Amino acid sequence: MTTTTTVQAPAYGYADLPRLMALMTGDEKHGPAATSTLDALWVLYDRVLRVSPGTVDDPGRDRFLLSKGHGPMAYYAVLAAQGFVPVDVLPGFGSYDSPLGHHPDRLLVPGAEIGSGSLGHGLPIGVGSALGLRAQGLTDPAVWVLVGDAELDEGSNHEAIAYAGPAGLDRLHVLVIDNSSASHARPGGLAARFEAAGWSTATVDGRDHEALHAAYTTPHPGRPHAVIARVEPKNVTAAR
Repeated sequence: MTTTTTVQAPAYGYADLPRLMALMTGDEKHGPAATSTLDALWVLYDRVLRVSPGTVDDPGRDRFLLSKGHGPMAYYAVLAAQGFVPVDVLPGFGSYDSPLGHHPDRLLVPGAEIGSGSLGHGLPIGVGSALGLRAQGLTDPAVWVLVGDAELDEGSNHEAIAYAGPAGLDRLHVLVIDNSSASHARPGGLAARFEAAGWSTATVDGRDHEALHAAYTTPHPGRPHAVIARVEPKNVTAAR
């Protein structure tokens, strides 16, 4: 029997995230990739996802798949703030014996649904997850996948986008972090690619928490939903 999952109060708040990220002093090569996701991840985990440290194995939980697995410091900080991983493991980030690697490992990081490394894998896995849940009659859990705008250069994502729309996978959601690092321009912007395949879309300021929440919770019956979160360009230092 599927049980109802609820969002539990976090152990820390949004204001604590910079301090938690500062604890991770390992050799990180993808700082902009980490900071670009911070606000979008926080709003998703704090206000939308129905999963908690106590429900990571509940069949009725929402699933979050971090396809943009490089630069996972923000992800680890949010997981620590929400109580999934102990704060005291953050300083060991990237070390040989730390569970927190430069790419998340689902066998080592509580709450991580997939191990992410090669770009372009998360969205196809998300499509399969949504299909699998539907086949089991689990129509309540939502599947969320976070990808980067440059990651959409990978053809595997476009096959997944083209399939999910006509399949009506309305429990599938994609969060695209747009920091202007994609190699190939798209007429009409990133949202147009999803819309052409029958997706619902919303494009918002990726630092505006209320706009993010509104976009995350926009009704989209019968269609998968893509949220394009625009942040400062990759080569510009973030203000936060």
